Order: sequence, then C-alpha cells, then structure tokens
Amino acid sequence: MSKLDIVLLTGISGSGKSVALNALEDAGYFCVDNLPPELLSGLISLEETREAGRRRRVAVAVDVRSADSLPHLLPVLQELRQDGHKVRSVFLDASTDALVRRFSETRRPHPLSQVPQPAPADATPAPLQRRRARDHDTTVAPPADQALVEAIRTERELLSPLREVSTVIDTSLLRPAQLRAWIRNIVQAAPSRLTLVFESFAFKQGVPMDADFVFDVRMLPNPFYIKELKPLTGRDQPVIDYLAQQPESAELIAQIEAFLLRWLPALEGDQRSYVTVAIGCTGGQHRSVYCVEQLMQRFSPRGVVLSRHRELDAK
Repeated sequence: MSKLDIVLLTGISGSGKSVALNALEDAGYFCVDNLPPELLSGLISLEETREAGRRRRVAVAVDVRSADSLPHLLPVLQELRQDGHKVRSVFLDASTDALVRRFSETRRPHPLSQVPQPAPADATPAPLQRRRARDHDTTVAPPADQALVEAIRTERELLSPLREVSTVIDTSLLRPAQLRAWIRNIVQAAPSRLTLVFESFAFKQGVPMDADFVFDVRMLPNPFYIKELKPLTGRDQPVIDYLAQQPESAELIAQIEAFLLRWLPALEGDQRSYVTVAIGCTGGQHRSVYCVEQLMQRFSPRGVVLSRHRELDAK
C-alpha cells in the first residue's frame, strides 16, 4: 500500500481554517472538516486501500470541538509517521483583538462560549441592575466581549500541545489570498527534518505570533529616506545595491546566520519540523525584505527554506 501525504489543520477558532482547508482542497487534497481524532486512523487505513493514483493526499481539520479527544491525537500522528506517512501539522493563530473583531463581524458564537439564558419574566431590567451594582459598589457583570476573550483564552490552553508540534501561521493581518498562498507554500515544500521559514514584517504592524526568533534590523540605514529608493522594495536591485554597500548590513546578516547555524541543530534534535525566523524593520518594505532574501540565499543549500513577506504580500 502506498503511503499518504497527510496535513493536519488546526488552530484557534476564527483564525481562517475554512480558508486554509479550501486552499488544500484546491491543491488536490481530500479534505475532512472537524474529524473526531478517534476516527483519524480509520480514515487513513481506508485511504491506503484505494487504488494507486487516487487521493494520495489527505487533509484533516481538527478543532476545539473535539477537545475531549485531543490528548489522543499526538500519539496517532506519531504512529502515522512511524508507518511511513508524510505528516504535516499546521496551526493557525491570530491575536485576541483580531479574533474578537472577526467574531463581532460574523456574529457567530465561539464554540466554547455559553449560550445566554433568557432572563425570568420578573427579572430586574439590565440598566437598573447595573445602576444598583454601582450604588452598592459590587462587580458589574462582564460585557459580551469579555466572555469571548475568556473562551479564546481557554481554547489556547486546550490547543497548546498541538501548537507546540506544528508550523504556526499568524493570520492576524493576512488577507484570505495571502493565507491560501502561504498554505500552498508549506504543503509544496519537500519533506525534510526541518523547514526554515524567513518572514519579513513591519514593527508598526506588530510582531508575528508565529515567530520562533525575532531579529530587529531597524538600525540599518533606511532606503525609505532616499527619494529614488522610497517606492521600491528590498527585492529591487537599486535597494539591494544600496544596502549591500552598507558595512552594517553584511555584519548583521552574518551574525544572524551564525546564531541560526549554532542553534538549528539543537532544534532538529528536539524533533522540530518548522522554525520561523522573523526579520522586522519599520515598514516591512526595504531592510527586512532585503535581509530575508539574503538569508534565503545563504540557507537554501542547507535544506528546505521558505520566505514570505507579510506586508509586501498584502499589497
């Protein structure tokens, strides 16, 4: 029986799992949403028996609705790897603010949120309750957003073991098209003990939540203040030439390279599959993009390396 390419898709509710699962389906994966972990082994066994050339790629989405069964999922994934299947685990995350905004926009309840019970017919009206609470200096009931924040916090705790063994994508600032492209890049990467992801970003937009290491390159000379270079990016030759002429650029990139070469073997020994290195500058357009591209060139001969540019990809 031929072995399968299996993608486990999980993450925080509202982080974009539906978009990611659709991208996997478009890429030729047989997709199953919200599969109870107890059924995963049976599904893979069934797919193994299908004739060669048919549906050799399977994507399964699991979320907090299967919370009681999640502790059984990691051993199943390990067994599938030992059987020779290529298993990738992808975890989608987003900031709490972004998640609260998305739930507010869609008006969908969080899977862990409690359905509010109707008040008794003789209950005191809510405005009067709040006024009485203030008069007696008692705690006022939290707003609806606070209950959602608590549900998100609980979900993070329940899913934290899966996050630790997955490649994480922070979707807080991603458009659906970006997320689809990043998912395709991950699943198209050749199997490797460790995949290294370099990501440029703008500090003014926030640090990516999926970063394992963060390096600040804002101390480098900024092409933004040169009229001819301002509209360009770190991928354009004039910007590349300018930054390459700065001694600080070569020194900083060499130091980042030396750091990673020192510690990546330890991460490989810790059975890590993906390591994301985030490089940030002010606007995520010139310096961080240049550094990511330079590091890509240096590390590509050593294994599987991916690059992505959060701010540029959003344009």
